[in-house]
Amino acid sequence: MEMSVEAEPAAAGTLFGARIDRARQFTADLASRGEELGLVGPLEIPRLWTRHILNCALLAPLLKPGRVGDIGSGAGLPGLVLAIARPDVQFILIEPMERRVDWLQRESAALELDNVEVVRARAEEAKLSPWLDQATARAVSALSKLIPLTVPLVRSGGELLFLKGASVEAEIEAASPVIRRTRLADVEVLTLGGGLMAEVTRVFRATVD
Repeated sequence: MEMSVEAEPAAAGTLFGARIDRARQFTADLASRGEELGLVGPLEIPRLWTRHILNCALLAPLLKPGRVGDIGSGAGLPGLVLAIARPDVQFILIEPMERRVDWLQRESAALELDNVEVVRARAEEAKLSPWLDQATARAVSALSKLIPLTVPLVRSGGELLFLKGASVEAEIEAASPVIRRTRLADVEVLTLGGGLMAEVTRVFRATVD
């Protein structure tokens, strides 16, 4: 039985503004091809807007004009969503799997996103010049593994902005040796979407020394 996407939440218009049509197109494309391409599971289709698209879009106001890398971009969550919401930011989507790279390239072209570059590489093998101003990631790995992969790609004074689940505080505790070793500063957890969404979004934020 084919699963249908939930109705577009009112918050979508608030978060995407004049770019809402591109967000609608991306959501429709992900609903029609995402399961087939192994980008999202079948149970995720009915909640694409709330659990995935808007969850990612909440991060957009935290971005600054510059170069933002999305580590393990996969389906484009959050990379393509953020590229739609923030046309003033240049996004580098880093993804090792060829099938997902093809998807990211096709979608960025179809959505006419001229602020997207797709790099096929594992994070630890990516050669970026210049360095990133900020880096994002969602559902890639625990902080203890993700931080060492990402810090070398970000300039001094740049930021890590990782979308995380309810166990983020426990992840921070487990990653405390890595946080000290990589000399991250201003480590905090931000809670976004309160009053706008039924479920809040948690973001791990830290500054790279």
